[in-house]
Amino acid sequence: MSKFARFGAPTKTRIAHVSPTGVTFVDWKDVESLRKCMSPNGKIQGRKRVGASAYEQRLLSQAIKRARFMALLPYTSATL
Repeated sequence: MSKFARFGAPTKTRIAHVSPTGVTFVDWKDVESLRKCMSPNGKIQGRKRVGASAYEQRLLSQAIKRARFMALLPYTSATL
């Protein structure tokens, strides 16, 4: 392990939730959680930075795109 913490300690925020029936989902209406997965410029952050699996990252990107379409999140960094 490196002695230099370049990006700080990784934060494990659970973005994907599991329903009682066992289905994994990301809520597109939870804007504060989705905003944590975006860069200050409005880009979707990568899997390593977010700490999600490939399946969860696909769900996350789809939820962010839906929230943008519904005007809950901005497309650009003008209002972040």
